[in-house]
Amino acid sequence: MLILIVDDEKTQRDMLRGFLEKQGYKVLTAGGGREALRIFETAPVQLVLLDHRMDDMNGDEVLREMRAASPLVRAIMITAYGTVTTAVKVMQLGADDFMEKPVDLIELLEKIRRIEQDFHESEDSEKISESLENRELPLTIIGSGKPMQELLSLVYRIAPTGWAALVRGETGTGKELIARLIHLMGNNREGPFVEVNCAAIPENLFESELFGHEKGSFTGASARRHGRFELASGGTIFLDEVGELPLQMQAKLLRTLQEKKVCRVGSEKDIDIDVRVLTATNKDLKKMVAEGTFREDLYFRLNVLELVIPPLRKRRDDIVELVDFFLDKYAVKPISFDDQALAQLVKYSFPGNVRELEHLIQRLVALVRGSRITVADLPPEIREKQSNSGVLSERLAEVEKEMLVAALKEHHWVQTRAADALGISERVLRYKMNKAGIKK
Repeated sequence: MLILIVDDEKTQRDMLRGFLEKQGYKVLTAGGGREALRIFETAPVQLVLLDHRMDDMNGDEVLREMRAASPLVRAIMITAYGTVTTAVKVMQLGADDFMEKPVDLIELLEKIRRIEQDFHESEDSEKISESLENRELPLTIIGSGKPMQELLSLVYRIAPTGWAALVRGETGTGKELIARLIHLMGNNREGPFVEVNCAAIPENLFESELFGHEKGSFTGASARRHGRFELASGGTIFLDEVGELPLQMQAKLLRTLQEKKVCRVGSEKDIDIDVRVLTATNKDLKKMVAEGTFREDLYFRLNVLELVIPPLRKRRDDIVELVDFFLDKYAVKPISFDDQALAQLVKYSFPGNVRELEHLIQRLVALVRGSRITVADLPPEIREKQSNSGVLSERLAEVEKEMLVAALKEHHWVQTRAADALGISERVLRYKMNKAGIKK
């Protein structure tokens, strides 16, 4: 990552440059705003460390021009005159963070590494998008918010390994879609993708369904049948709702994974298989292991890699994109949401996640009379979302305070680490601590 340090104090520039170069970063420096803008025009700068008060230009003016030229540039504003007003102003201009002099170098390094991680996740997500477009794959992934960027980055790194992966998430989050994406991005993409819904198979048919059977092996077995593992050989088998597997079948599945062989019901001959195993569940398998309802050795076999799909309430930034996608997909005539209806929709928690949103859009496009969906067209549970806002806000404030205190205690009151764990900036954490009256 190429970093540009902009400060009219040579000592400060040299100190930051020396420290960051020792950390392995490429660094350029500028002694003022105009020099910085000239460098920015020609060099592929990704991150700017920007002094707020300089002789020729203020840092916020420099940042405004840089953002106009390249909206993707990231920035940390540094100043000896820290005020809330200044912090708000630079954040509105698009700065990622705000630090006061003298600069805490360890804190600065942590902030830079978080920004660098964002770059990597964004690049991985873009590579997935390019792959999906170039291969014309039969699926669409919607979501440009940070939670989905992190998930897609993980998919990009996991897919080529060929190892078993467990996809966790609430009902309706899209676990099957992510499993299919892993397959399509993997090295066995030319092979079959075979999906098995473990919750839909009667217990007495599990073995036959997964491993197949020979003719006459049991009543009703009128012909030889290939099991799902055989059908998936050379590709991927996806065991959805794997937490529903009976204990007896868990033992047989473990043997299959260990030996890479299956044996049809009624046969004495083992069949070699070459298959990648992906599983999904909305259950807590660790808790099931502790309760004795899921084998620990099987859990570790399936959970070589783990992906957690965020619920829709934790990726509200993606709701507008999803709404547009589903409107394009289901509306037979041009239909759109008015601003109030869309704002109300984004506030809703969507316990059924993306699936609930999709079904909602299907209902609305079928029932709305005009070309605009208004608040009056929304279901009561969404339309009346704010009915208990006073009581709710008090409860939320209490819950937020508990979360802040818990994170601070867990990280021994080191605010930088607590803020990182909570997914907020250190400045926001300090503001929330002051507001809630939290002291060590």
